[in-house]
Amino acid sequence: MSTDNMAAAHEITLLTQADCTLCNHAKQVLAKVGADHPLTVTEIDLGSEEGQRLAMLAGVLFAPGVLVDGLPFSYGRLSERRLRRALKSVEPSTPPAAAPRMSDRSSS
Repeated sequence: MSTDNMAAAHEITLLTQADCTLCNHAKQVLAKVGADHPLTVTEIDLGSEEGQRLAMLAGVLFAPGVLVDGLPFSYGRLSERRLRRALKSVEPSTPPAAAPRMSDRSSS
């Protein structure tokens, strides 16, 4: 069972810097959200070569920068509500058939 959870884990990249209050807040948010959603968090120093490259590609202007599954998500204060909504909308367990079909809307 644990391999299924690992396979469904969202990859979170957290770009941080030293003595950053918003970075500490982002870590707390990720810990809370990680209790409900499988996450794999990789923290990268924004001052490192890799951190600067990722920040440039993702349009991160300042720390903390957050990438979800390799895509830019946010920078600055991380919104727990927005992150939860984003993760819920891309959950692997969400059935694609849940979208309304054309015939379902024509019954009015």
